[in-house]
Amino acid sequence: MTEEMQAGVTEREVAPQGNRSFRILVSNETLEFRPLTLNDPVPLGRQILSEAGFQPLQEYSLFAILASGDFEDVRLDEPFDLRGKGVERFVAFRSDRSFRFTLNDREIRWGFPTISGSALYALAKPSDEEAIFLDVRGGQDRMIEPCDTVELADAGVERFYTAKRPPQSYEIIVNGRPRTVTGNTVTFDQIVQLAFPGAHDCNVVFDVTYQKAASQPPSGQLGPGGSVKVKKGTVFNVTRTVQS
Repeated sequence: MTEEMQAGVTEREVAPQGNRSFRILVSNETLEFRPLTLNDPVPLGRQILSEAGFQPLQEYSLFAILASGDFEDVRLDEPFDLRGKGVERFVAFRSDRSFRFTLNDREIRWGFPTISGSALYALAKPSDEEAIFLDVRGGQDRMIEPCDTVELADAGVERFYTAKRPPQSYEIIVNGRPRTVTGNTVTFDQIVQLAFPGAHDCNVVFDVTYQKAASQPPSGQLGPGGSVKVKKGTVFNVTRTVQS
């Protein structure tokens, strides 16, 4: 083989096959990945789609999720090198369009004009104390829940980011009256103030019981210095006794 011919041989043509297999993860827009094993270290986009069972190939677009979290377009006849470290992830869309947005400053290419909140959470993997927010230009940023759906086809590039989840408000019942508290934990002193606002003499004793709480057990007695986790509809009964 001449030097000119050698220079024209692509990396794909000279890539050693050997007996090594390469494990990848493939999903559609649900981001529920399933494993596949390929023997070719540099498969074409059409090979990945075919092995994953996506047909007809011409109706699908394929994206690789890079180690950085960015999405990279993989065309049907474009080779993708699997010889890097780790398991490669791919997402296929039955669509010939893509919509661009950013998530924590990573560029994502999505094959549909909408994306579910659950898909955003699967991509971002926030902690339990964090939520995903949509950057609303000129307005208040919107917190996205997993059950939400977000439009991506509007003008401009949507920007999503993770941040600490704001405390949630709960409506509870204190002595038969609805009251709103911030956060899922209330203290003995908070409940006493909701039932009997203001200062109290030292000879006044309060007895607090609760039902339908988020704590275990869900019902019981709350003593001074104690706290209990609440949910919507948790019931408190507070009685006041004046000691002589």
